[in-house]
Amino acid sequence: MKIILYKQLTLKTWMKTLAITILALTFSFNAKAQDSDTLFLSLSDAISIGLENNYQVRISEENLKIAQNNNTPGAAGRYPSIDFTAVQGNSFDNSQSLVNPDERSKLNANFISPAVNLNFTIFDGFRVKITRENLRSLEELSEGLSTVVIENTVQSIILSYYNILLQQEKLNVFTEVKKLSGDRMEYMEVKQQFGSAVTYDVLQAKDAFLSDSVNYLSQELNLQNATLLLKLLLAVDQTVQFKLTDEFTVDINDYTLDDLMSKMLGNNKNLQNQYVNQKILENSTDLAKSGYYPGIYLGAGADYANSRFKYAGEDPSTRYSFGYYANFTLSFNLFNGGATRRAVQNALISEDIGMITVSEMTKALSNQMVTQYDLFDIRKQLLMVAEASQESTGLNLQISEDKFKSGAINSFNFRDIQLRYLNASIRRLEAIFNLIDTETELLRLTGGIVSEG
Repeated sequence: MKIILYKQLTLKTWMKTLAITILALTFSFNAKAQDSDTLFLSLSDAISIGLENNYQVRISEENLKIAQNNNTPGAAGRYPSIDFTAVQGNSFDNSQSLVNPDERSKLNANFISPAVNLNFTIFDGFRVKITRENLRSLEELSEGLSTVVIENTVQSIILSYYNILLQQEKLNVFTEVKKLSGDRMEYMEVKQQFGSAVTYDVLQAKDAFLSDSVNYLSQELNLQNATLLLKLLLAVDQTVQFKLTDEFTVDINDYTLDDLMSKMLGNNKNLQNQYVNQKILENSTDLAKSGYYPGIYLGAGADYANSRFKYAGEDPSTRYSFGYYANFTLSFNLFNGGATRRAVQNALISEDIGMITVSEMTKALSNQMVTQYDLFDIRKQLLMVAEASQESTGLNLQISEDKFKSGAINSFNFRDIQLRYLNASIRRLEAIFNLIDTETELLRLTGGIVSEG
């Protein structure tokens, strides 16, 4: 696997750049699925499909849309609110007549009264301006959190993809060892028929073959589970069969700690999100301080009323009225028990906590980078040792097989050499995967896993 540290992009730009590629790959994906039950899948295909289908990525994109919808001048309170109301009333009154107590006055009354009211905040201690800046920061933070989700998803897809290749390579090794055990068992059974091998030797060969068969079946299950995990990450149907086209290899790259550390401090998305969160805390302090300023408000409106009255036995009468108003209100808090002062103090303390969190995160990421860098260097060496060991044990197995058939070594020695080859082969495969794992983590820490190819 070849991994390069790329330039960090914003989520919007990156997703826009990737849109055409995803569309093409999706078409290719559907076409292949229709033509055959087997999907030929490269790592880049898997990442593109995962970024389109993965459930967590889709949820993060929807959350980003909410933050974008909230980031408007109206949501910050910059515009006035205009309300329209209309009241329609009906009443009937049957009361004793004031003119003739022996008679009853029956009155039907109907009225309709529409009104328009406007409320506008002229000044409230810069609260509108600060709130708008806060909404921008919240959108930026939501975008950063979405990028973190994408980074984690891409990392999971890479490791899941190579884990399938790892399990497949292990299965190939177990298949080879199982075949050798089967050949050995058949060889011992033939020797027994000619009287040159005892039952004990045949049972030992059979036991080794059965043991290798169990390992083979268990490895098949491991491969199946690894494939199911990738299908879950890509959100594809479980009936789809994968044929991975990338090879299970890794390019041994050289990095310098200073270069990696510089990229991490400048591009790590978790750290950048913490900086954005610090801006939000600073805005919260400014919002608390706005309580020290007066507020100036405008209230304006117009209303109209049309009423109809009808006494029993008389013609109806109609009345109407129209009015409008415009009022200015000045509001200034003289004393609220120190609530504003406490709010400002608490906001300043939250700022300090935020700065401490930034320092802690920077330190933790730096330590993690040093740890991963050292681990990467060690795993490079372990891979070279594992490759040499696998080559040596493989050659030894070839030589020992001829010696075993010629009787130069017994079945115990041959089985021991066989197990050494098995363990060395597994160690080499795991060393390759471990190096890929570490290099992918370095890529994520430096913010280059979401990138422009």
